[in-house]
Amino acid sequence: MLARAQTFTIEGLQTRQVTVEVDIRGGLPNFAIVGLANAAVREARDRVQAAILNSGYEFPARRITANLAPGDVPKAGPGFDLALACAVLAASGQISNERLANHALFGELSLDGEVRPCHGSLAIAQATREAGLHALVLAPQRAREAGLVEDLGVVAARCLQSVVRVLNGGPGDAVTPASVPPRIGRGEMGEEWEQDLGDVRGQRQAVRALLVAAAGAHNMLLSGPPGTGKTMLAQRLPSILPPLSSSEAIEVTRIHSITGSLDSEELVRRRPFRSPHHSVTTAGLIGGAGRGWVGEVVLAHNGVLFLDELSEFSRSVLEALRQPLEDGRVAIVRAQHSAVYPARLMLVAATNPCPCGYLGEGERCRCTEADLARHRRKLSGPLLDRIDLLATVERPSASELRAAPVTSSQNAREQVIGARERQAARLKDDGVTANAQMDVHMLRRHMALDASGVQMLRKVQECGELSARGQHRLLRVARTVADLEGSRHTSKRHLAEALGWRAEVTLQSRRVA
Repeated sequence: MLARAQTFTIEGLQTRQVTVEVDIRGGLPNFAIVGLANAAVREARDRVQAAILNSGYEFPARRITANLAPGDVPKAGPGFDLALACAVLAASGQISNERLANHALFGELSLDGEVRPCHGSLAIAQATREAGLHALVLAPQRAREAGLVEDLGVVAARCLQSVVRVLNGGPGDAVTPASVPPRIGRGEMGEEWEQDLGDVRGQRQAVRALLVAAAGAHNMLLSGPPGTGKTMLAQRLPSILPPLSSSEAIEVTRIHSITGSLDSEELVRRRPFRSPHHSVTTAGLIGGAGRGWVGEVVLAHNGVLFLDELSEFSRSVLEALRQPLEDGRVAIVRAQHSAVYPARLMLVAATNPCPCGYLGEGERCRCTEADLARHRRKLSGPLLDRIDLLATVERPSASELRAAPVTSSQNAREQVIGARERQAARLKDDGVTANAQMDVHMLRRHMALDASGVQMLRKVQECGELSARGQHRLLRVARTVADLEGSRHTSKRHLAEALGWRAEVTLQSRRVA
């Protein structure tokens, strides 16, 4: 007898529908699984057999062939256990075939028949709805996560017996209460964060640059001697960023659900903040070491990627950042597969001005010209060209350390959210939400420089300090400065502030000095 059950497989961040076909016929007892299954799927034979027997059902002592269709799609993970077990029970006549056709089954089985949760439940739920199936049956621990998808029936089942009850028309089990993740800070206005911008003393210019970067989702580089607060500033950036929109939250939750880094069953509202060590490899940062492996830039999608001690990262790793910073995506191409992952992020980096870190502090800096040249070569021109703001973090004076903070995270966050709302309203027909995401055509439509601003831009172009890309990024930052002030037009003053943050101009002035 032949029976079919519906499930899904995950490859990278994509899902593919899989039909589990089980055929039982006379012959020597055997259980074979075909259809490009990896080791975790092939090992399901023993788990399925033990779960069926320990749940009080009969496991056929006949020849069983399970086909995972389509046969040219690789299948990985233990999430096929539930579909395999139910297809075996249906093919042996122990349950009805009728409801198997419109229910997706996703879960691992323990030897006693318990349904265990698997990573990627949100992605599976989205795929189930898109496939037109009526409901998704999975472990209670993942039911809340899958329930984030609207217009889909989600049924929790603690064990194989519960699944059989559901397929026979009965109710599911109660959903597991939501777990409470560690409180590091939340995404709503008015709530406190453990790391507040009010902890920073002095650094008025650096705090202003942080505010501009957050308001427009711009890339930023903090440069200064050791101990001046570069890392401290970067770690407080999430406290002033706006909460994720509904569509962004779904994207972030989906990514972290698939990768197994989701710490609760609720929708993620805080923007990701990833801070890899400088020893990270190119595959670890970009992804692609193995099939479906995503890197830090994908995990930072719709959030922040912070690279501390930027000059300590290998040159090849930093050069690999060019495409995601420009296109907002990562294209991984290998001999056996290719994939495109979303990677729209803010890059925030921190570096010392020289190998010893004390450039410009008189005799304290012992670096030679050769040392400085090697240090600058680590930070290539094309990478710096993609940095919108370069903020120099100076050592604060004693009076600045005793003074009141420049601002608090709550006040800065209110300004950032106001600027983001103006951008979203202006760009609502363009499919983007922040100034940093504007392309050349959007800049032409939404940038209105006054006469003095046009004259200043013309002088900058004549000097040749900025590339064409650098000029476009300059205009985006100027538009963000205007949004922070609530101005509809971009003036010479806004452009001048944006020009002061450009890496080419700042580094050139250092060399002249």
